[in-house]
Amino acid sequence: MNDYERVANVIRFLDRHHIEQPDLNELAAAAGLSPFHFHRLFSTWAGVTPKDFLQCLTLEHVKQLLLERNNVFDAALDAGLSGPGRLHDLCVALEAASPGEMKNGGAGMQIDYGFAETPFGEALIAETKRGVCHLSFLNGQGRNGARDFLMLQWPNAELHRNDARIAELSTTIFTRRREGTSRRPLRAFVRGSLFQLRVWRALLRVPSGALTTYGRLAEAIGQSKAARAVGSAVGANPISFIIPCHRVIRETGALGNYGGGRIRKRAIVGWELSSGQHSIGVGETDRIRATAA
Repeated sequence: MNDYERVANVIRFLDRHHIEQPDLNELAAAAGLSPFHFHRLFSTWAGVTPKDFLQCLTLEHVKQLLLERNNVFDAALDAGLSGPGRLHDLCVALEAASPGEMKNGGAGMQIDYGFAETPFGEALIAETKRGVCHLSFLNGQGRNGARDFLMLQWPNAELHRNDARIAELSTTIFTRRREGTSRRPLRAFVRGSLFQLRVWRALLRVPSGALTTYGRLAEAIGQSKAARAVGSAVGANPISFIIPCHRVIRETGALGNYGGGRIRKRAIVGWELSSGQHSIGVGETDRIRATAA
């Protein structure tokens, strides 16, 4: 059992017993570890103590965060910046497939793919010469199911297994940046409609450690009555975590669904909210390049 699976077990345990306010010993037992080892493992994984991490996931905290970050998010979108309070550690250059490339399903294209461990469990990651084209967490379907899903997106591409390269790429995506250091922009290559690209561009501007709602995203792209369509576009995101669809929650403060599973979404949100470092996002300048039909 890896660290993420132990954390996921603790979150599931809290779903059943949160009213009882379980203490450290009970949480450690749910993780199958001694209190000492659980506290050390969890603090290393999340960057904070279990108590502080779990507080970040409470409904009242999330609601307050939405209220506090409302103006920050709107200002960031208006300015094309990542937000005044928190700078991101990695820019994302997003390029869209042309109509012809979308139609031919990747014919003549080589896609390197592989499986890698991440802080949130095993993931399938794939890239072309033009950038990362797929990232999905394994969620019960196994490696074969994850690979089949990749093939559905790019049915005519030539797939090449390259776990070594994908492990390197995973490190770039998920390792937190040390303060005072910088990294090269991450390139991404996606298939999507013009509407989807507009939603994904808006998502890339949501700062790490901030949350937004479907309605707010709809307003940000000038489609205030299209919250449901925005939700569909968020769900169609082909590069989970890089395009941070996990930062979109319901107006009530409930975290809602996630392609990688609700438990994983809560783990990612808590990991970002509780950390002084930040995950993937767009940098101070808008580095997104998007073309579509």
